[in-house]
Amino acid sequence: MITNSIKTVFLLTLIMALFVFIGYMIGGRNGMLIAFLIATAMNFFSYWFSDKIVLKMYKAEEVDQSSNPRLYNIVQNLTMKANMPMPKVYIIHSGSPNAFATGRNKNHAAIAVTTSLMNLLTDEELAGVVGHELAHIYGKDILIGSIVATIAGALMLMVDIFQWGLILGGNKDEEEGSSHPLGMVASIAIIVLAPIAASLIQMAVSRSREYIADERGAKFCGNPRALASALNKIAYGVEMHHMDKASPQTAHMFIMNPLTASSVSKLFSTHPPVEERIKRLEALSQKQFAGLS
Repeated sequence: MITNSIKTVFLLTLIMALFVFIGYMIGGRNGMLIAFLIATAMNFFSYWFSDKIVLKMYKAEEVDQSSNPRLYNIVQNLTMKANMPMPKVYIIHSGSPNAFATGRNKNHAAIAVTTSLMNLLTDEELAGVVGHELAHIYGKDILIGSIVATIAGALMLMVDIFQWGLILGGNKDEEEGSSHPLGMVASIAIIVLAPIAASLIQMAVSRSREYIADERGAKFCGNPRALASALNKIAYGVEMHHMDKASPQTAHMFIMNPLTASSVSKLFSTHPPVEERIKRLEALSQKQFAGLS
């Protein structure tokens, strides 16, 4: 099985290669060198600060036991059951029910849930969602998720710079003083294909990790059916209420893709079908029940 650390190295290498290539398209050899330096700095920056960027992006507010005892106590109880360090707890004021975990490791982790999610779910269902997010922390998924969220967005910025460079006549190698050898057709192809490449990179954070987080999270909370019920409610809520400022670059971090089907093609969905996730959780519940009989 490919480990998350290997995935991280592969993704960072791939994104760096895309950075360097687009840098070459923008400014030839000098652009390639600048892009390489930017990519290196971005990788370092993402490791240390990507979680803070994502939390700030969604205006997450940290809570404690006095300000939000319901959510804080649920997180605290489950972390004790899972024998994990207590993560920081955040809420996001949004009408769309969702949640995500972020951070570079289990000792520097955070869980964020929306106010709509808390209003929609019972305590048992909310515990299932928290268990799922703790499972991502336990499985070391959050680092790769945070890094991909940050540098996928940076990659899109590079594409925008490249596009404006073409418009303003920047498709020249200054040292050679000639048009770029790949030509205008290849340049347009880069503009079109780079966003697709960014989506595929996000999909490289395997959908199977969601299944694993569902199963492990259900074990943490002790109630697979509660998580299945929560996923069903969240799926409906996401369809009814699009999340404000939801970004394709961070969609993979949430328990449910915050972008509606009309906003992003299911072909590039970072999550497996919710129906299949619910089916597996119900099967797990039946298996646990049979084991108790």
